[in-house]
Amino acid sequence: MTSAEYVNCAGLPPGSLLEVETKNRHYQIECLGGTAIRISGHPEYCPTPVPGCVLESGLIERGQHLHLLLENRPVTTSRILRVRVQQAKRHSTIH
Repeated sequence: MTSAEYVNCAGLPPGSLLEVETKNRHYQIECLGGTAIRISGHPEYCPTPVPGCVLESGLIERGQHLHLLLENRPVTTSRILRVRVQQAKRHSTIH
């Protein structure tokens, strides 16, 4: 995994993994394509990976907050301290 100042999830291939450390929590995020994610890390809202979540802007930036829809409920996290990224490998198709 590599550290980043900001990440545009819409630009990552599906299956990419993110570790996002906020002031209060440590989240694990899997990019599903576009701004759709699977997230875990909050003991009440998402203790286990929750699919069907959407990042409002698709951006995750150090010093900002995550803004997402978690099962149709808006959630804003505490300030992001660190973002780490492990991009999924793009599969090439040979014809």
